[in-house]
Amino acid sequence: MREAPLKPHAAAPLFAAKRALRARVLSAREALGPEARAAGARAIASRIAALPSFERAATLLATLPFGSEWDMRPLAQDWVDRGRILVLPRVDETGRTLVLHRVADLDADVVQGYRGIPEPSPHAQAVSPSVVDCALVPGVAFDAAGRRLGYGGGYYDRLLPLLRIGVPRIAGAFDEQLVDEVPAGVHDVGVDLIVTPTRTLAAHR
Repeated sequence: MREAPLKPHAAAPLFAAKRALRARVLSAREALGPEARAAGARAIASRIAALPSFERAATLLATLPFGSEWDMRPLAQDWVDRGRILVLPRVDETGRTLVLHRVADLDADVVQGYRGIPEPSPHAQAVSPSVVDCALVPGVAFDAAGRRLGYGGGYYDRLLPLLRIGVPRIAGAFDEQLVDEVPAGVHDVGVDLIVTPTRTLAAHR
């Protein structure tokens, strides 16, 4: 998703707006009780599994849950059990990029990585972003235009443009993560669909 280029003096206000929104939405997400979070995650997974673009895919890019994120492990496990290819990202701190690896076993092939985030073992098979057919994109906040607020590292903003044109970018999120507008700059990359426990929104750009 392309936004109007930022003027040089706009960088500081944009950073401040993102930081404030990130803190507010994370607080709301973390306030969800375990039962509500578990029920919401099941509903999100069910809605994503029913998407034609998801069902048609053979190779899925996903991210295992960290902190109060929705738990997509059952969805990922079902994907692997059905003989499909699951790809997870690993943080390359030196290059500030995400390196993709195939994961065949969610226990044996996954380790605690960057900042405690579950990541594929560096010994797992590395794959190119070009093999991905469908991407489940994490984030903190989203809006109806498909704008996405991440955690501030810009890793997915650098990864998503490397996917093939037309690969669906799907975000699972709790309803509390939907906001009226996500502040975004020229380098911020959005998503195509936002799936919550109660609705599926196609981005209106």
